[in-house]
Amino acid sequence: MPGKYDIQMKKYLDENLSVRERAEALVDEMTIEEQASQLRYDAPSIERLGIPAYNWWNEGLHGLARSGTATMFPQTIGMAAMFDTERVRKAGEITADETRAKFNAYQKFGDCDIYKGLTLWAPNINIFRDPRWGRGHETYGEDPFLTAENGKAYVKGLQGDGKILKTAACAKHFAVHSGPESLRHEFNAEVTPKDMEETYFPAFEALIKDAGVEGVMGAYNRVNGEASCASPFLMEKLKEWGFDGYFVSDCWAIRDFHEHHGLTSNFVESAALALKAGCDVNCGCTYTYLLAALEEGLITGDDIREACIHLMQTRIRLGMFDKETEYDKLSYDMVSCDEHKKISLECAERSMVLLKNNGILPFDESSLKTIAVIGPNSSSHIALEGNYCGTADRYITFLDGIKERFKGRVIYAEGCHLYKDRSSGLAQAGDRYAEAMAAAEASDAVVLCLGLDATIEGEEGDTGNEFSSGDKKDLRLPESQRILADMIIKTGKPVVLVCAAGSSINTECEPDALIHVWYPGSEGGKALAEILFGDISPSGKLPVTFYETAEKLPEFTDYSMKNRTYRYADGNILYPFGYGLSYGKIICESIEYNGGKAEISVRNTGNSECEDVIQIYIKDYCENAVPNVSLCGFKRVKLAASEEITVDIPVSERAFTSVDDLGKRKVFGKKFTLYAGTHQPDELSEKLSGSKCVSCEINL
Repeated sequence: MPGKYDIQMKKYLDENLSVRERAEALVDEMTIEEQASQLRYDAPSIERLGIPAYNWWNEGLHGLARSGTATMFPQTIGMAAMFDTERVRKAGEITADETRAKFNAYQKFGDCDIYKGLTLWAPNINIFRDPRWGRGHETYGEDPFLTAENGKAYVKGLQGDGKILKTAACAKHFAVHSGPESLRHEFNAEVTPKDMEETYFPAFEALIKDAGVEGVMGAYNRVNGEASCASPFLMEKLKEWGFDGYFVSDCWAIRDFHEHHGLTSNFVESAALALKAGCDVNCGCTYTYLLAALEEGLITGDDIREACIHLMQTRIRLGMFDKETEYDKLSYDMVSCDEHKKISLECAERSMVLLKNNGILPFDESSLKTIAVIGPNSSSHIALEGNYCGTADRYITFLDGIKERFKGRVIYAEGCHLYKDRSSGLAQAGDRYAEAMAAAEASDAVVLCLGLDATIEGEEGDTGNEFSSGDKKDLRLPESQRILADMIIKTGKPVVLVCAAGSSINTECEPDALIHVWYPGSEGGKALAEILFGDISPSGKLPVTFYETAEKLPEFTDYSMKNRTYRYADGNILYPFGYGLSYGKIICESIEYNGGKAEISVRNTGNSECEDVIQIYIKDYCENAVPNVSLCGFKRVKLAASEEITVDIPVSERAFTSVDDLGKRKVFGKKFTLYAGTHQPDELSEKLSGSKCVSCEINL
């Protein structure tokens, strides 16, 4: 079977030349027709030049996706809940290693199909501005700083620090994109310069400037009237930030130009508009019309050549035209190995957020003989996955994890369908409730596994999205689950509610404990059991605000940040951004600001080792500042019982900047307050957590 192509043109291999010079030399050997063919996502081979076929489309949000077996990490929103960039980077490294290992194997067998390449269209760094957005669980949450820090870490993990790129990361979807899914092909997001610079741009700028992300993907919608994939304004921003990679359209988004946005009249005009603006590769079929656009004079040969150079630069940076690379020996046997699954487990352990606990957790095993595990997500593989996922070689469901960990009897009952009123099509409504009640009555405690999964919360067009094209209509559990929860809690048995979902949920009930586990990956059940039985203490924090009700939120189509996310919200908060309980008690006792870093005295006041997240927030009092506080630093710490340490957390100069109405960012303020704690410095966080933040004043 074919291996690496033998490139005869030595200039392409001359490592003394710049990547640009090598790419130009390669592209200039192509005919205009060959150059145009390379701008498709499924680029064909050019055999006379030794250029293999290449499919640009691959996915890797939380592990290699859609390419068979791979290590499955928690969905992105769960990784954000760790507040742990070191493990996010490690997840990226493992994803890249497995992608390379599989790529090497696929090349050996001549397979260059979709989801087999080295260009991963990840991470998704859109801001999760509205909890109804179905794709929000693909993101790192609602905060620009947290999103940027995690995004940079993941990009660095994916791309590596070798002579060539291990894989090529791609920041998506540039730039103002977060629903509604049902309108995305025709929607125009109207946004002010202030909101653009203050919220929607920072993560993209950081990934380009600080992490050197190789790719950027556009979005389906328009932004202030311009198509995201052909926006002069957005493309100019990329140039301003020094972007030197490739730009790809979202899939079939260019076709929307004429079919839905009304910006062009046909495929030819749409292809021309995208290419002229700077879209290098088309995920879709519209660029098959590029030669027609050339014939009509809508584009030039130089336009095609320049885009092709950008794409060949990326392939050269990936070592595709080198005779051998440092990653050629990464072998298939590393895929989903025990070492990789151990990191997935660590991520799952740190991602789960304990929202409520009246003292029932951790379970006292000496007082429990029987536990009932009830609910539609108890034994669900899908509830572990999220979307854009690979296939794990094992799935430890919540039921599996509890069975493996608990020495007593475990009784299982489905309880209800995930969202339908019955589990069996021929049965009456509520056909599983009686079984659930019987299981609860026969137990000493109930673990009630409810929530959503990617079949009802996800991307428009994904198989099975039952409601609102993948978006949520409200923040409630499906009615079948609300009924089940009410019935089980009324039994009077101790109830721990485990909610698997990628977004804000109001369970509207009062269990003894509530754990939000996101979509925790293939090891999720083991991680949950460890928390339930006190093998580890929960330490995840909310990367999004949990609201009381969607009815008090602004219209979904309103892209203004007013009353959205913790930085702007005014009331309607159920659980705040940054909140999460533990079994221990780590507190911040003092904070000082010295030369670009915060020095925090931290103490474990509990009787056992504990891990928690120290969070730094800043309050700017100038008129251009956001209404509330902003996250500007965080660090995960582990302390032994009674241990006291000093934690240094960098606070960048950017934290002191604000943005005026024209979108200009600079230091406007003179007075600031810096806060440190294991949560936000708001009244509700302090009430729920039982601890206060410490603060210091800064005058510039």
